[in-house]
Amino acid sequence: MFLFGPVGPTELLLIVLIIVFIFGARRLPELGKSLGEGIKNFRKSITSKEKEKKSPPEKPQPPAKEE
Repeated sequence: MFLFGPVGPTELLLIVLIIVFIFGARRLPELGKSLGEGIKNFRKSITSKEKEKKSPPEKPQPPAKEE
């Protein structure tokens, strides 16, 4: 079963243990939250740029008449 390519469950467990050792168990929720917010902001910026490309350009308004 090559779900993640050549990385097996033993390697994934080792990676998780190294991450916990480096950052500590107390900081992991903070890291997860900041990573999630970063991904959400990235997706939001990409979708807004795609919407700008798909929307037709606005027609310029004629100048206001002076009285």
